[in-house]
Amino acid sequence: MPTESTALPGRRPADPHEHGGHGGHDLRHHGDAEVRDAGADLVDLAVNVRAGTPPGWLKERLAASLETLAVYPDGRAARRAVAARHGLPEECVLLTAGAAEAFVLLARALPVSGPDVPGAGRPVVVHPQFTEPEAALWDAGHEVERVVLSERDGFRLDPALVPPEASVVVVGNPTNPTSVLHPASALEALARPGRTLVVDEAFIDAVPGERESLASRVVELPGTTVVLRSLTKTWGLAGLRVGYVLSDPGTVARLARHQPLWAVSSPALVAAEACCDPVALAEAERAAREIAEDRAYLLDRLAEFAEVRSATPDPRASFVLVRHPEAASLRERLRASGIAVRRGDTFPGLDRRWLRLAVRDRATTDRLVRALAGLGVR
Repeated sequence: MPTESTALPGRRPADPHEHGGHGGHDLRHHGDAEVRDAGADLVDLAVNVRAGTPPGWLKERLAASLETLAVYPDGRAARRAVAARHGLPEECVLLTAGAAEAFVLLARALPVSGPDVPGAGRPVVVHPQFTEPEAALWDAGHEVERVVLSERDGFRLDPALVPPEASVVVVGNPTNPTSVLHPASALEALARPGRTLVVDEAFIDAVPGERESLASRVVELPGTTVVLRSLTKTWGLAGLRVGYVLSDPGTVARLARHQPLWAVSSPALVAAEACCDPVALAEAERAAREIAEDRAYLLDRLAEFAEVRSATPDPRASFVLVRHPEAASLRERLRASGIAVRRGDTFPGLDRRWLRLAVRDRATTDRLVRALAGLGVR
C-alpha cells in the first residue's frame, strides 16, 4: 500500500460497492458503521459529529418548521442567508442534501473520463481523504487517479504532486481523516484555467476563524473552484442531510440541472438559514475553540503511550489520526471495552495500523486513556 507522495491510477472493480473493490479499500465504509446496532452504552469516538448537538434553540426552529410540511420546500431564504454569510451572490450557492449529494452532482456533471473518451478530462483525488468523492466519480463512469500523500511528510499537500494535466482535483481541508489543514496558498496553487478544483470544507467550521478557507474566493481564482460545506459536524444534523456548494454561477447552474426537484427538505432549509445567523456563527466559533482545547488535551494524554503516534504534529480538525502497530486488534479490544473508534484502512494511503479518534470532552478522553492502559497499551 503506497505511503509515498505519488500519483497512482485507480482501477475500477466489477462492483464499485464491493468491499475492498478499489485497490483493497472499502470506499463506502464510514464511521457510523462502527456504532450501528451497537447499543446505547458504546462511547462513540468513530463519528465526527460534535457531542451534545443539535443545540436547544436549533431543535426549536426545526420543530416549528414541521408546521410547513404540507408546502413544497422554498430554498430562497436559506440561499440568501448562505450567500450573505460568505459574501457571495446568491447565484453562487446551491443547497444540497448534505455534502455527499454534492459529490454525486459533481461526478454526474463532469464529462466522463476514460481511455475511450479523448479529451474528456482526468480527475484526480488527493488521498488520504473522505472516500465518497472518489466513489461518486467511479459510479458516474470516471477513471480516477490518486495522489497519495506521504506519512513521512505528515500527509501535507505539495501542489507539485498533482499532475499538471489533471482536469479535476479533489482535496479536503481540513482533511478527513488526517486532520491536516492545508494552507490556502497550496490550494490556490492548484487552481488554473481548464481545471475544476474541488475543496471539501466539511470540517472547516471546527477551525477557529475558519482559517485557510477558500469559500469567499470561489469566483476569484483561475479555472473553476468548487467549495463544499456541511452543517452535519458542528450542528449535529447528520440525520437531516443539509449542506451546500459554493462556486461560480455557471457551475452552480450546471450542478443544479442534475439535482432532483425539492432535493432539500423544509426543515433542512430552516437549519441552513438558522446556522448562518450571526449568533449561530458566534456559537460555532466558540465550539471550534473548545474543540482545539479538547484536542490538545487528547494529544497530551495519548503522548503517555509510546506505541500511539499522531499522524501529524499539528492536527486542526475535530478528530485525530493515530498510528499503532496493532491498530486493527486494538480497535476490536476497545470496542469490547465499550469504546468505538474509526478504522483507518478503508482510506487509500492508510493501512491496518491507523485509527481515527473523534475529539470529545476531557472526561471522555480520560475514559479512553484508562481503557488503553487497561488493555496493556504501552
